[in-house]
Amino acid sequence: MAINVYEGMFIFDSGKFGRDPEGVAGGISRMIEEAGGEMLVSRLWEERRLAYPINGQRKGTYWLTYFRVEGQKLPQITRQSELNENVLRSLLLKVEPRIVDALVAHALGAGTTPSERTDEVTDSDQVAVGAVEDVPDFDDESVD
Repeated sequence: MAINVYEGMFIFDSGKFGRDPEGVAGGISRMIEEAGGEMLVSRLWEERRLAYPINGQRKGTYWLTYFRVEGQKLPQITRQSELNENVLRSLLLKVEPRIVDALVAHALGAGTTPSERTDEVTDSDQVAVGAVEDVPDFDDESVD
């Protein structure tokens, strides 16, 4: 079976995560490794108010992961996340192979920020500016 890269978003019970962040997050890594997967990135995304209560919880801690595993093992991971009492909800998506490196780099914080990109001047920027022609001003009265 083919080995693919997946993005996993897990919403943890904020109270349980607050008491034991290492244990709660480590449970996801163990779950993926037990299925024969390799964790690429596992990090906190944010804590926020939920759109609606889940199991009586109004706040959730969002945990982002990228991992590599055989496609046939995905149902096992999905089932284990459903049984995990720390996980309120989860979503697993297959990542397009072309963008794996960029997503992992961004999740690790190695991506460029918008301010870094705007400071760069390329030759194509200079050519585009040089190609602009002066257009004569026309009065509204002279246009027929």
